[in-house]
Amino acid sequence: MRLHLCRTLAAVAMTVLTGAAFADVTVSQSNSPSLLMGAQFASLFGAEHDTVNAMPEAQLAALAKGPEPSGKTTGAALPYSESWLASLPAPAGDAQWDCLRRAIYFEARGEALPGQFAVAEVILNRVDAPGFPNSVCGVVHAAGGGACAFSYICDGVADDMRNPESADRAGRIARVMLDGAPRALTLGATYFHARWSRPNWGHVVETAAIGGHLFYRTAL
Repeated sequence: MRLHLCRTLAAVAMTVLTGAAFADVTVSQSNSPSLLMGAQFASLFGAEHDTVNAMPEAQLAALAKGPEPSGKTTGAALPYSESWLASLPAPAGDAQWDCLRRAIYFEARGEALPGQFAVAEVILNRVDAPGFPNSVCGVVHAAGGGACAFSYICDGVADDMRNPESADRAGRIARVMLDGAPRALTLGATYFHARWSRPNWGHVVETAAIGGHLFYRTAL
């Protein structure tokens, strides 16, 4: 493995130095760089060889293997799979996390994973949008015109999460989303409703249809 790594490092170094050498050659045609380049390569390869040979076996193995995946998905599409979600650390958080997981649980626990993530997106999009409260709990508990923004808040039923599996899943989704996962499902939606209902939100445009919900954002 040491010999292989030496050869790999040498090839990379030769590529870089060759490009630099060609740039230097164009400056002066009167002096041939061949002897100087040969000496530089010999010195470089000798130093690389000595350095690699001096490295502990464990460090060489780690270098050859590359960095371990972090498990974070920020900036990339989420897998939206049960196995991936279950592989994450047990979720925990503050009051904002608790408000988000409860909203996911009561509004979307019967949906497939994308549908539950989509509801979380809407709540976080509202937090970031003008005209809405600037916290998760504020958005979830918002009320106006005699109605609650989320029906489970004012339906008169105790908000007990009686299904441990669904509660754990909602908590994991909330943790992922609060940690900055991309919101790629609803295209900036700040509203959603069940397919069977017909709310009047004024000038909105539909952005997605996921499971039993339709998603909207304010028309520009």
